[in-house]
Amino acid sequence: MTRMLVRRLLAGLLTIACIYAITFTMVVSIPGNPFQQGQHRLSSDVESALLARYHMDNNWLYFWEFLRGAVRLDFGPTFTYADWTCNQIIAASLPISMSIGLAAMLIALMVGVPIGVTSAVRRHSWLDISATTLILTGISLPTFVTGSALLIAVGVKLQLAPVGGWGTLSHLPLPAITLSLPFMAYIVRLTRAGMIDALSADFVRTAIAKGASRQRVIWRHALPVALLPVLSFLGPATAQAVTGSFVVEKVFGIPGMGQHFVNAALNRDPGLLLGAVLVFSTLLVAFNIVVDLLYAALDPRISEAL
Repeated sequence: MTRMLVRRLLAGLLTIACIYAITFTMVVSIPGNPFQQGQHRLSSDVESALLARYHMDNNWLYFWEFLRGAVRLDFGPTFTYADWTCNQIIAASLPISMSIGLAAMLIALMVGVPIGVTSAVRRHSWLDISATTLILTGISLPTFVTGSALLIAVGVKLQLAPVGGWGTLSHLPLPAITLSLPFMAYIVRLTRAGMIDALSADFVRTAIAKGASRQRVIWRHALPVALLPVLSFLGPATAQAVTGSFVVEKVFGIPGMGQHFVNAALNRDPGLLLGAVLVFSTLLVAFNIVVDLLYAALDPRISEAL
């Protein structure tokens, strides 16, 4: 297990370094700079002085300067928001996005796994048909549609939750439910398929032949095996939920990290853009490492193979 963790950490560091190099190349390849934005353009002399001040006139120098700062967890100034640094923007917005993303994945797991198990155990019943309908609906409907519908129905008509903003716990349920629906649909599908395969496996038939109860066979023997595909999905899905909730944040007016990331791209703000990408990629690598460890815990043969 320890050897596997060390290999995964080294591979993760290499992955983050490659992502940084590719993203930096894309950022410096885009025409323009943050000092050319807005209606009032700076003179060429002032613009050149600012580019030299922040080492943005030399791509290689800026590459290494930003990388040195990132190693110290200092992403430098942001040119999108006055009197703010990239660290302050990330520190203020990342917990919001993580709260919504983790709550969404928790809802998706708590609802999706039982539905998938029930659908597999009672195949071709009305429960199975309802689960299939949920899968198709969750995958097909974009989040801005479901988010707007929940906002109007629950927030405006029923007045059971705030219609937007952020600040209290009551602001969390609607965006978390909206973000959870697509992930819930995939979890239902993966759990259902995994349970169908597990219930037809030899070890399940052996457990039944030894007199194990139906509930024990389903939840103790079949479910851990059926959850392996779900675990594979959870790593990138959780990172996507945490970092890719821009549409949900926009619908509900939430000042999360997704909006700042998009604004940084539109305003040619390299520091905030690279800082957000490094945070996103680190979260993606970290969640995948956690999934690998959970994989090995559920099936020790996997850690030996890895």
